Amino acid sequence: MDKRIKTYFPKLTEKQQVQFTQLKALYDSWNQKINVISRADMPYFYIRHVLHSLGISKVLTFNPQSSVLDVGTGGGFPGIPLAIMFPETQFTLIDSIGKKIKVVQAVADALDLDNVKTHHKRAEDVSGKFDFVVSRAVTRMERFVPWVQHKVKSKNTHVLSNGILYLKGGDLREELSTYPNAKTYDLNLHFNDDFFETKKVVYLGL
Repeated sequence: MDKRIKTYFPKLTEKQQVQFTQLKALYDSWNQKINVISRADMPYFYIRHVLHSLGISKVLTFNPQSSVLDVGTGGGFPGIPLAIMFPETQFTLIDSIGKKIKVVQAVADALDLDNVKTHHKRAEDVSGKFDFVVSRAVTRMERFVPWVQHKVKSKNTHVLSNGILYLKGGDLREELSTYPNAKTYDLNLHFNDDFFETKKVVYLGL
């Protein structure tokens, strides 16, 4: 496991440390067969994928028994790292590309993540409702919100009202101008690597 994970999250259990350690080898192996993560990114795997995903946990601690939908999970981000971090929270990871979901399910199985379900489908086709929807820069907010706005439970049990936690980067003022209630959290306040200089978590209550 990259030592930065332990530095930024010193209270990890032994099981979580083992799971985070196993991640890199699992993705190295799968990436030889199916390109789920850019090969140029693999040397920076723990920063650009694992820590980036865990940025959401710096904004909100998911409650036990709550439910989270990860839309456009790709290779399993942010869903897989968050599922390791919150083992008592239920995560549903979806993607429209079947071969990626195959990898995500295999990774979840290898890590014994029984709080993860995976589906090969689009957000519009998902049934049920969730406390939060998470994603990592799948598309612009004005396209993303209509996909998921009816997937969120009305009863709130967290310190933030139910809604979207979206990992985005760059200057978001124009994109978020339609959503004046959106709040941004700068990840460079939590992680000191240059990669996080413009990275943010966008929160939008629904």
